[in-house]
Amino acid sequence: MFNGFELNQLFLFFILIGSVVLLFTEWIRIDLTAIVIIVMLSITGVLKAEDAVSGFSSEPAILLASVFVLNGALFHTGLSERLGNLIKQLAGRSLERAIAVVMPSVALLSAFTHHVTITGLMLPPLLKLSRESDIPASKLLIPLSFAASLGTTITIIGAPAFLIADGLLKQAGQSGLGIFSIAPIGLAISLAGTIFFLLVARFLLPAHRGDEDSVDHFRMEGYYTELVILPDSPLIGRTIREIEKQQPTDFKVSAWYRNDRPRNRPFGSKKAQEGDILVIRTNPDKLATIEKERGIAIQPLEKYKEALSPGQESEDGKEDLSSRLVQSVVAPRSELIGRTIGRINFLENYGVIVVGVWRRKGWLRTELSRVRLREGDVLVMTGNPEALKRISENQSFLMLVPFRGEPKPLHKARLAGAIMILSTVIAALNIIPVEIAFLTGALVMILSGCISTQQAYQSIDTRIYVFIAGAIPLGLAMQETGTANLLASWLQTVVIGWDIHWILLALFLTAGLITQVMSDAATVALFGPIAIALAQGLNLRPESFVVTVAMAAVTSFFTPIGHHGNLLVYGPGHYQFGDFVKVGVPLTIAVAIIVSFMAPMLWPA
Repeated sequence: MFNGFELNQLFLFFILIGSVVLLFTEWIRIDLTAIVIIVMLSITGVLKAEDAVSGFSSEPAILLASVFVLNGALFHTGLSERLGNLIKQLAGRSLERAIAVVMPSVALLSAFTHHVTITGLMLPPLLKLSRESDIPASKLLIPLSFAASLGTTITIIGAPAFLIADGLLKQAGQSGLGIFSIAPIGLAISLAGTIFFLLVARFLLPAHRGDEDSVDHFRMEGYYTELVILPDSPLIGRTIREIEKQQPTDFKVSAWYRNDRPRNRPFGSKKAQEGDILVIRTNPDKLATIEKERGIAIQPLEKYKEALSPGQESEDGKEDLSSRLVQSVVAPRSELIGRTIGRINFLENYGVIVVGVWRRKGWLRTELSRVRLREGDVLVMTGNPEALKRISENQSFLMLVPFRGEPKPLHKARLAGAIMILSTVIAALNIIPVEIAFLTGALVMILSGCISTQQAYQSIDTRIYVFIAGAIPLGLAMQETGTANLLASWLQTVVIGWDIHWILLALFLTAGLITQVMSDAATVALFGPIAIALAQGLNLRPESFVVTVAMAAVTSFFTPIGHHGNLLVYGPGHYQFGDFVKVGVPLTIAVAIIVSFMAPMLWPA
């Protein structure tokens, strides 16, 4: 009954059905689903082996990996954090100004960075803004998450969905998408989203306060340590305000000692001198980076450096500090509770040096040796393996684990930004292919020290990379076997005679509903080939059809489960499911109308 072509179509139908079931139920991870797709396409003979694995070397996969490395470099140099803090400062103290500043700024950042990364980056500053400005956190966090998703539509590197769409177009014999070819639509819907929240949605959102310690749900921040200013320090002659302002990351001076005497607040115009000791509150990455900075040192390590064993200190004293640190929790009913760190004398009694303290609530405004320990305090320590083993076996301590701080080349933030901008400009001007432009940029980031080779590999989301490697051959199989044309012909009988705007609107809403239960990349991988075949059957430009599907996949806000960024803000904002529906449904409809009208304008018949 079946000839070769029809048998291949039958096999592909079963593969498609199985893929939809696996992607919908998530019985296995999406990258494993992609591997299953690749294997089945090859085993059944739907594609040749070399075509089945061609996705791993495809342009979208290479471009995605390169962008992940570039984004990783922006993070590790602290540039992303600087931009986040700048946005928080510009947001002011009113809800209207905060929305007007945060949403466009976040959208622009998301054009070049994954939207979940931007949402996670901006969450702590906005929770802090909520507390300082008395603005309900629930009025800020949904706009943050939605803006991050809307911003991914400004460039094709903003979301994997557009990279897949670009690959499908090239498989269909089209020229593909330029890096900014979708920018007019992306900018329009980002602006529309901002206006919608300013005029309508802010009144629909609940007024819930964020948790006081919401920031610490995501990562322990606020470690206290002591710095000593060395003779060659660039901090000499600077005021505390100047010192804090010039730091690219979280850095607050809580106490200041000179000649073992505390200096009174306010610090005002008093200037730092050689030998001054600053008690600072900072994040773990900054604590791990301090020993690499010129002119400052961690006071306990400087004071007891003679007691450090050779294995604990490198020849130049600038070894990666984080590799030598551990942290442990003061246990309930510990004999240490109520005693000061100085009185306990950790070096004599335990053979370790305490270099930092983390405490959930309150500020420490005294030197570390005078801090009275409480249950739950986290001590950051260094010592030889024998001493650390004794600590781990002592019932006064809980959970001895490696310190999680990671040294960052903060002084290379501007260089990382310049490399990212230059790569984008070269790609936009088509001087060299887009994937080569960003691959070169990623290489330069590594060679210039903005990110290490290990960090670069860790920056790549292998799940998304492998999924794209599986999505590309699936689209190829749908086109080569004629399956996409067959499904499109069925749709064509339904929409024949419709105006293109109504077709695109229906396509958007359908894909938007599907993406609530599947990832954006999966939605485009399955429906993109059908959209292209439908456009070709109607003698219309396929770009507007596949871009509409991709737009729907990344900007449909019917429910909070459609995008991971929504889940990230769900808890801190104390939201309910209906809160997302109330603002998400009307915004999605507005976006659908804009896309269905603008896409034919950008790619006219």
